[in-house]
Amino acid sequence: MDLRIATEADLGEALRGARALFLWDFFSSAVRDVWPRCGDLEWIHVAAAGVDTLLFDELRASEVVVTNARGVFDRPIAEYVLAAVLAHAKRLHESAELQRRHEWRHRETRPLRGARAVVVGTGGIGRETAHLLTTAGLDVSVAGSSARTDPELGEVVDSGRLAEHLAGVDYLVNAAPLTDRTRGLIDAEVLTALPPTAHLVNVGRGPTVVEEDLLAALQEGRLDGATLDVFATEPLPPDSPLWDAPGVVVSPHMSGDVVGWRDTLADQFVANARRWLDEEPLENVVDKERGYVPGGGTGPQPG
Repeated sequence: MDLRIATEADLGEALRGARALFLWDFFSSAVRDVWPRCGDLEWIHVAAAGVDTLLFDELRASEVVVTNARGVFDRPIAEYVLAAVLAHAKRLHESAELQRRHEWRHRETRPLRGARAVVVGTGGIGRETAHLLTTAGLDVSVAGSSARTDPELGEVVDSGRLAEHLAGVDYLVNAAPLTDRTRGLIDAEVLTALPPTAHLVNVGRGPTVVEEDLLAALQEGRLDGATLDVFATEPLPPDSPLWDAPGVVVSPHMSGDVVGWRDTLADQFVANARRWLDEEPLENVVDKERGYVPGGGTGPQPG
């Protein structure tokens, strides 16, 4: 077996005659740039749950199979969301700021039991997040690409009508992939439907939130804050007003990156590569039109 390691600069040459590609840098758009040299390519594995940066029309129309890292980040991201919810409810960031100023100020905190949360996204991350928040005592609803009854999640509401389901919601958690349907999903209409005491947590993709609308809601006091791990532009520019927006907590796209995550990604690829070499069905096959792994994760296989 011929194993090649390449950077963006020499990817085109490395892909000549290559049948499989492990795309470690999931933000890279280099595959699109060198697509004419990918005539022998059968399979691309992306080291991320989201594949929005990779997909382009020619790849979608081709018979190249795309798989992703579904499952690796489900529990870590769910734990991050729970931490964000707890930090907001128990006012931990405010406590840290008061401590920095040596200021003793008694305050009341919010209980989690009985608080309402809506999780947008029915993939592995959304499911694990809904489960963990439910275990913590929250009343959790889930929004997905269509209204339906899910054997695990119960009633799923249509994310296209999200604003209709946000009255009285304390936490709106976005764990949806970036697709044509979810781009700009959380906009002024959705944010206005939330109570002013609500908190937004975004662990999906930055462009699913209209950041200008979010800023307006925060600055006008129509939202109690947001925990943001993803942004329309990454890294977040130093002059972005989100850094200093009221109640905002910024983290650098790290919600799923627990100790050992790189090894887990590598092990996942190796296991799938063994299936590919043995001509067995691959796991985590992405529906290239939808932009995510549907159902059980199997689908068309490399020829």
